[in-house]
Formats: sequence, C-alpha cells, structure tokens
Amino acid sequence: MIQAIGLTSNPRKELPPAVDDVSFEAHAGRVTALLGAPGAGKTTVLRLMLELQQGRGITYFRGRPLHRIAHPSREVGVLLGDVPGHPARTVRGHLRMLCAAAGVPARRADEVLEVVGLVSLRDERLDTLSRGMDRRLGLACVLLADPHTLVLDDPTEGLSARECRWLYGMLRAHATQGGTVLLTTADPKAAARTADRVVALEQGRLVADLDAADFARTRLRPRVAVRTPHASRLAALLTKEARTAQRSIEVVRESGNCLSVYGSTCADVGETAFRHGILVHQLADEIGDMGPGPEQDPSTGPRSDHVRQTTNGKWVAARGGGHTVPTPSVADDGVPPADERPATPEAPLTPDGEPVTAAGQEASAEAPQAPTGEPRPADALPDDRPSSQAAGSRAATPAVEALPDLPPPISVRPAPSPLRPLRYELRRAAGVGTGFLTGAAVLVVSALTAVLLARVGHTPQPRLLVAWPQELPLPPAALGAGLLGAIAFGDEFRHPALAADRGTVPRRLGLLAAKLLVASATALVLAFLTVGCNAEVLYLVYGRELAEVPADWLSLSASWTGLVIGCAWAGVLAAGLFRSTTAGLAAVVAVPIVVVPLVQKVLEGPSVRTAAGFPLRLREVLLSQWPFGGERYLAAVARVIAQPVGGALTLSLATLLCAYLLTTVRSRVR
Repeated sequence: MIQAIGLTSNPRKELPPAVDDVSFEAHAGRVTALLGAPGAGKTTVLRLMLELQQGRGITYFRGRPLHRIAHPSREVGVLLGDVPGHPARTVRGHLRMLCAAAGVPARRADEVLEVVGLVSLRDERLDTLSRGMDRRLGLACVLLADPHTLVLDDPTEGLSARECRWLYGMLRAHATQGGTVLLTTADPKAAARTADRVVALEQGRLVADLDAADFARTRLRPRVAVRTPHASRLAALLTKEARTAQRSIEVVRESGNCLSVYGSTCADVGETAFRHGILVHQLADEIGDMGPGPEQDPSTGPRSDHVRQTTNGKWVAARGGGHTVPTPSVADDGVPPADERPATPEAPLTPDGEPVTAAGQEASAEAPQAPTGEPRPADALPDDRPSSQAAGSRAATPAVEALPDLPPPISVRPAPSPLRPLRYELRRAAGVGTGFLTGAAVLVVSALTAVLLARVGHTPQPRLLVAWPQELPLPPAALGAGLLGAIAFGDEFRHPALAADRGTVPRRLGLLAAKLLVASATALVLAFLTVGCNAEVLYLVYGRELAEVPADWLSLSASWTGLVIGCAWAGVLAAGLFRSTTAGLAAVVAVPIVVVPLVQKVLEGPSVRTAAGFPLRLREVLLSQWPFGGERYLAAVARVIAQPVGGALTLSLATLLCAYLLTTVRSRVR
C-alpha cells in the first residue's frame, strides 16, 4: 500500500505552496483516484511522493520510503506524462534499454509488447506513435520490471473511448492480482466509475477522501441528459410544470441541442415531452458534475445558460461555465454507464448531432440494459471482483467482463551485477544514430582539413595526421569525442527515461563509471579512425611522403589518446554536472581557450627545480624492476601531463570530478 504523510511543496516566492499538508492512503488490491481540477496539485503530489521534487513530508511504499528501496523500479512503476524517450529510438529498443536499467532479461520487452498490443509496431520510432500507442508504450514501460505499485498521472488524457476502456481494464487487472494503483484525473465521473477510492484535491489541499460509492452519493449530482431539436421549448415546459407542481428543478442548456435536468427523472421528462409532441433523441440518467465551478473561459470551452426554478416560483438565471453532456454511448471517461443509450437505436447520435462511432455502438451493446425511464440502482450494477473488494466498489461502474492479461510475473530475478549500467549505456548509445552520424561527420571534416593543410603547407606532420590547424583550439576528433561524451549525459536530462527511478538516475556512480568507460572506448575508436583515414587520404592525394609514421610515434600516440579521452571525459562530467549537452561541449572548448593560457602562464614563471629523472627515482622508491621497459611509458605519460594542453585537461577533469562527487554527496544527504 501507499501511505503519503504531510506532503507539502516548497513555497514559490510570495505564492502559497502548490500542495499543503496532503495525507492519504492507497491500499493494495484497489484502484485509488487522485481527483482535482487542472492546477489543483495532483502532479506535484506525485512528484513529492516519488522524491522528484523537494518539499516536506514522506511517502511509504509498503512500509519503506523510495530512497530506502534498493531497486525502485521493481517496487513502483511510474508514468508521468508522455513516454520520455528519444524520438529516434525504436519501441523495442527503448524497452530493451529500460530492461538493462532495471536488471530484467531483455526478453521481458517482447512479453510486455505482446500484452499491450504493440508487437506490430516494435520497430517503429517513438516520434511516429499516436497518442493511444504512446500510452500503451508508457504502460509497457511501467509493467516492465513487474512492480507492485503503479503510479500514473492522468493516463487517459487524449485517449479515445475504446483506448480508455482498455487502459482501465489493465489497471483493474493489476489491482485484482493484489497490486496497488494510484492514478490522477480531472473528471469526477471517471473517478467515481473506475476507482475504488477517491481522494479529491482543491487548490493543493485535501477536501475529500471517500470510497467511490460514498463519493458518488455525496459529491456528484444525478441528472437527466436530454437531446432534442426543440431544446428551448422543452426547457420552458419543464420549468413551467415544476413551478406549477411546486418542485425545485434546474434546467441547464448545454451546447447544441442538449439539456441537463437536475432534480427530475427520465420518466417525468419523457412524459412531458410526449404530452407536448416533442421529439427526443436522447433521454438518459447519468451522474453529473461536482456542482458549479469557476467560470470557464469562452475560448477554452462552451458556456451554458443556467435557468433554475425554485419552489417559490422565482426565476434565477445566470451565465456560467457549462456542464457538458457526454456522448450517450461513449462517455468522456471511456466507461459508459449502464443506462445510457439513445432513444432511437437505429441511428444513434451524439449530443452534437453526429453519428456514434462503431466503438461507441459496441460500448452501448456491451452495457447492461435497464428499464426505460427508470434509473438503474447502484447496487444492481454487476461487479466481477472478489467479495472482499466489492464492499468498496464504486456505485456506478460496470465491471469489465474479461480483464486483459498481464505480463507473466518475474519469478527469478538476476543478482545485482556491475555490468547492468554498462549494458544500459551500450544500448542507450547504440539505440540511436546520433553517435554514428557524429563519428562520420568528424571523419569527413578531418580528412578535408588534412588535405587543405597539406596543400597550404607549413604544418608539422603530427598535426597534419590529426588535422589540427594552429589556429583552432582543438582538432575535430577531440571536439567530436567531447560532443559524444556530453550527449551521454545530456540525453538523460533531455529525455529522462530514468527520472522516476532513483536507483539508476545519472547521480549513481555506477552509471557514471559506465558512461566514462563507454566514452573512452568511443573516443579511442574515433581517434584511431581519424588518424588512419587522414593518412590514407593524404597518401591518395599527395603520395607516401605525408603518410609516413613519425619517429616518435609512441609519445605522440600517448598525447593524442590522452587528449581525445580527456575531452570525452570532460564532456561527460560537465554535462552531468550542469545537466545540459551544450554545457558539456562548452566545457570541452573552454579547456584550450581559458584553462590552457592560465596553465602556460603558471609554467612560464621562474623555476629552480625540475622533475628530470622522475621515473628512475620512482623505481628506486618502489624497489622493483619495471617490466617491459615500463619507465618509458611512465615518462611518456609525464611528458603528456607536463604539456600545457595535457596539464589543463588534467586540472579540468580533476575539478569536474570533484564537483560531480560533491553534488552527488549533497543530493544524497538531502
């Protein structure tokens, strides 16, 4: 179960906190709806629960806060908004990447794809998916690690009625198997029909925490939905008869030719229309709204005329936000009420006069039928859940006849392995073509630059082989390695697929080590390919003279390797520290432009001591013989560090690493 205690967001300057002292519980085996209008604080509550936003309060998931759970993705499945994946990644590639992050077998991706019905779209890019398919992929990501608790932020936003029914069926199936489901919604009818318990928020404060049946009875108003081409005449007749009979009713003129009648029944409205020969296209009892709300902007929705007839015969007219009447067979929350059906089954129409779609006709056919003119009692609605859960069932929710299948449970989980973040990073880097395109661009630019430098002349051969003009701070290969390193962390913040999983967010040191290792390997491959391609192009264009191997190739290779790997590491650390790919690349460029002149200025000062003979003295201290002439390699490394660029890179890397570790420790302390 979920226990949220005293959730309060930090105040925003002079404004009150978006969420103020919210406490509630979501029990296992039940669906809990967090209800509130847009801006009520629903998403903020979820972010506070998942520790994605700073504030006060604590949330326990089966007795443990999220930061105390070793593998959060195995305990809590989270869907906040759209799927935060790279648009160029495929559906199957995205799920396999998350499998590596969660430590589950890669075949799990195919299992959840089959359950959510995306097998035929597994090779499609994420940016080509429709809204409904994106929600299916989001649910697949949530179910990937077989979590006990599901937390979803407005999962049915923008979905059709058929997709809403399918999604609610999946959530109900998860709860039936003993899981906990917490979802947010702005529709009170959807909350009353699909949830077992409703927690209502208003302006960041808790205003209701009730079972769905009690919520529907106390906070929702029943009404009669009427659609007729003579709406004005019928409204006048209803109010006239109510005034004559000393009854209090409220007739609301909706958009188009629709009416909402509060305080009456289908039988009374139908008899009035029949006596006066008024054609009626729809007549249905349904659950209304939570009462008058704030006035709606005309640009964002329809307005309606409220005409109320009281028992003392006074008329009260107002102009306010309209209460929209849902389609009789396709409700806006995706779960049609049992007794909503059009009066003319041969040609059912929506309230706007449009024909009902095939999905809506199927929904009407599946809904249980009730006697005409008599509202169906709440206790007569079927419920296929166990009797232990039926006590808290919602009052007007038709049960799903056949709950969809869920992915098979993960019975054996692999032990924690240091290779898990490495597998994730490899799949992240190889899943999109950004790295390959960057490498190809670097090779082409380097080859063209080398040809131009050889044609102009006055360029030393070592600089010619790496295409490094005197006027540029860094060669193209070093800039490319720095860019690839910056992208490694920049994608984590631009497309935060791991943001809700505290165990694999970029602050984890295991993931940092994996990124540094993959960035080093990528930089090495790019460095050697650049030199090889440049040498081959120079040989083809100008002959063998410019493609010869320099005599001091060992020290030059060490310098070149250190430069490229250092740039890649600087990009990784800077992007992780400043949370931006641009900042990572800027840090790489700033090393030769800003740091190198400072290091040169320090080294140009007077010195009375030198480090000559450092490898020999180190060998004497260690009292051991260097194998295979190791002192030569150590001397080469020392010479690389002693160079201005090498010293500046070493200093920059040390600074960035210390800053990264400091922020990591600081975030963990918080």
